[in-house]
Amino acid sequence: MVAKVKKTLVLTQIGSPIRREAKQRATLCGLGLNKMGRTRELEDTPEVRGMIKKVQHMVKVEEGN
Repeated sequence: MVAKVKKTLVLTQIGSPIRREAKQRATLCGLGLNKMGRTRELEDTPEVRGMIKKVQHMVKVEEGN
């Protein structure tokens, strides 16, 4: 059997959640981002992509491994 290599995305918070909707602040927390400059590496799934789309103006997305 061939092991599948899971793609990852590297997210960095570049925007402040101040004066944003509560849903956007909650989405950032769900992604593991809550302070400017924080970086997280997450698995590339449709759920994560949907969360990124909601806060795309506050995060920088890069391809991981």
